[in-house]
Amino acid sequence: MAFFDSLKQRLSLIWAAFFKPMPQEQLWQRANDKQSTAKKVRLNSRLNAKQGSRILIIDDSKTVLAFLGGILKQNGYEVFKALDAETGVELALSDKPDMIFLDIVLPGMSGFAALRLLRRGSTLNDVPVIMMSGNAEATEEFYIQSIGADDFLKKPFSRAEVCAHIEKFIGKDLKLNRSRTESVKAAKKLKKTD
Repeated sequence: MAFFDSLKQRLSLIWAAFFKPMPQEQLWQRANDKQSTAKKVRLNSRLNAKQGSRILIIDDSKTVLAFLGGILKQNGYEVFKALDAETGVELALSDKPDMIFLDIVLPGMSGFAALRLLRRGSTLNDVPVIMMSGNAEATEEFYIQSIGADDFLKKPFSRAEVCAHIEKFIGKDLKLNRSRTESVKAAKKLKKTD
């Protein structure tokens, strides 16, 4: 009998945890906790850039191209893709995207070399570049930021993670731009020195 009472108590706790409405204060507290962006409780609708914003995906995996491309198209972005860095750099220089997702490990030219080429051209300096990799080494993330990438997305990723990374670059005019993250970084540096 004690077993069933214990089970009943556990089930009622589980029921309360998942189905009981949470007070607004707790929702705000959870949203402001220092958890990963994808795990935060969504209080508002997702923020998307202007319809038709152009995003280039450079990855040698057709699965990643299809999955990421599907997420972006569902959110109203115009997507174009490249299976290697050389083709991706050519597309970026000729069609100037609003954002670039760039894999690190690519056949031929690496993602690092492609990023250096993209940053050399003055026409793409304002385009946010999110590097992607399945390798979780922190040194890789540091190196990526030091050569000009704006963000890092670890594979495998979820829809929520992709959208959260894109939201970092949406300005007040709903355009994707690099300057928003640079001003945020500058503000964080000022807070650290205070």
